[in-house]
Amino acid sequence: MTTANVEHRRDDAWTVMERFYAAEAAYVAAGGYGKADYAEVAAHLDPEMVLHQAPGLPFTGTGTWRGHDGMERFLAKFSEVWESMEFLEQEHWGDGDTVVARNLVRFRARATGRAVETEIVQLIRVRDGRMVECRPFYWDPAAVAEACRTV
Repeated sequence: MTTANVEHRRDDAWTVMERFYAAEAAYVAAGGYGKADYAEVAAHLDPEMVLHQAPGLPFTGTGTWRGHDGMERFLAKFSEVWESMEFLEQEHWGDGDTVVARNLVRFRARATGRAVETEIVQLIRVRDGRMVECRPFYWDPAAVAEACRTV
């Protein structure tokens, strides 16, 4: 494989992620499950998608979410917690179908109205133009949880 092909494939993987991030933010802003159209999100996910979330965050549930049904359940929970998410900065690196993304994100909690800015680094695999695996790492999970705390 030539370097040009690696660059092209990486750009394709990043394009998939840009489209997914936009669909995810729109889904959350529309109110999530029952209010937003999940089909736009699902269009960017492989049927065998696996999301590995760290425990301890207000939206992680089981920690591992599988397939379209699992991702829809995750985003329903995520949308209960957040009323908005705004990507303030994005950087990415990758090779082939693997992308590492650094996102500075501002979330606004639905229950408290409080905003929190945090960095999230994600290890992402893309297959056939769709995300197939994601492992997000939150820089400050305590601040994320605190923004959602109502008591």
